[in-house]
Amino acid sequence: MSKTIHSSTAPEPVGAYPHARRVGNLLFLSGLGPRIPGTNEVPGNRYDTDGTLLDYDIAAQTEQLVANLDQVLEAAGASRNQLVDITVFLTNMKDDFKTFNNIYRKHFSEAAPCRTTVEINALPTPIAVEFKCIASFETV
Repeated sequence: MSKTIHSSTAPEPVGAYPHARRVGNLLFLSGLGPRIPGTNEVPGNRYDTDGTLLDYDIAAQTEQLVANLDQVLEAAGASRNQLVDITVFLTNMKDDFKTFNNIYRKHFSEAAPCRTTVEINALPTPIAVEFKCIASFETV
């Protein structure tokens, strides 16, 4: 049996999926980006007059992403210390990894979850970073 999780304080999913699903003692989070809840704006993005993305701020996006992650975890009755695995998707590993990693380290210094970081060509909205997470409610 599973339970669907939706956070009213996190950005709405961009597709037909829940924020998370709990199955037994595991919590699976859908891909989560750095959009600002309620506005869907992406912090640090700069556009030209035609709406074409000119540049972005990976630091601002990473900070917003962690805040969004906390909102989804809270809605599920969980917290960051219950995360066991995070897959990180970056659209520009060469330019963004160092900055991303420094901010990540600040937020995940104790009991850091396992992590895989991969570069991809694009994400469904004009974002440069996304998380896919698994948490556990199991006590050790």
